Amino acid sequence: MEAIIAGTLLQLLQGDIVDQEVEAVVNAANTGLWGGSGVDGAIHRAGGPAIAEECRRIREEQGGCPVGQAVITSGGFLKARYVIHTVGPIWRGGREGEDELLASAYRSSLQLAREKGIKSLAFPSISTGAYRFPLERAAGIALTTVKDFLTANPGIFSEVRFVLFSQPVLAVYEKTLAEVLDAGPQ
Repeated sequence: MEAIIAGTLLQLLQGDIVDQEVEAVVNAANTGLWGGSGVDGAIHRAGGPAIAEECRRIREEQGGCPVGQAVITSGGFLKARYVIHTVGPIWRGGREGEDELLASAYRSSLQLAREKGIKSLAFPSISTGAYRFPLERAAGIALTTVKDFLTANPGIFSEVRFVLFSQPVLAVYEKTLAEVLDAGPQ
């Protein structure tokens, strides 16, 4: 599924984020930038030691990456030139600011891509795996935040993709994108 939002192609597809041919992939990282499981582990494994070394330097310089923020490294052996590491919130029932922290993770990633002149990037579904953020809620936050950023910054990116690992997750994102697009002007 795809849509044009303020001059940017927004795509939803099923696949593996490590195989994406975009300038930057977004990593659902942990605060220590250690390379954990899921998307994080896959990106670190596929990208090789350069990513781990750059994450080590970031830890030394600034102590990691706070929840809702983003940092950038090279892509190592990935097809993508860069990896934007962002930390989404752990779901704790929705009463500890999780929605805003998740939106901030997406906004911070988009802002960092904009600052670096990146024109194409791919997101996973942040916080919906090991961090247990409810999928439908997370998809709404992700797609609304990206749509709002693109609308406020027309033409800044050529393409933004959401790369979802399974068909059921893709189906939730497709349903949610249709709702988000119906909810307001593009």
